[in-house]
Amino acid sequence: MYNALLHAHSGFRWIILALLVYAVYNAFTRKNIYEKKDKMVYLFTMISLHIMLLVGLALNFMSNKVNYASGFMKDATLRFFGMEHLIGMLLAIVLITLGRRKAENAVEAAQKQKIIRVYYTIGLIIILAMIPWPFRTALGGAWF
Repeated sequence: MYNALLHAHSGFRWIILALLVYAVYNAFTRKNIYEKKDKMVYLFTMISLHIMLLVGLALNFMSNKVNYASGFMKDATLRFFGMEHLIGMLLAIVLITLGRRKAENAVEAAQKQKIIRVYYTIGLIIILAMIPWPFRTALGGAWF
């Protein structure tokens, strides 16, 4: 079960990143237009992030890379997965969720797209920083 969730979490990140990059691109290119298509792109991206969060939380309780025993802050890998990755991803998902909600409450299309641009871009930057990429060798990340 753990391996299946881990591979799903690792593979699904590419879908999340593609959706998020597309959402940000969409918000930058359609500055004065906000149609149902735009709304669905932003909604689907947010829902995908929430699904990824649930899989990640399940992994958090099963993984041997997360150990909250005394001294876990001294180990870079345990600290990253137990605190930095979790808090960073939660922050990004909360920002994206709040941004989408604020955009839905805005009146003008240009204002909606501006809110999405800001919140989704910040969320994307945080997510990119918190992914355990393979070039961060101490974390043991993989491409898939």
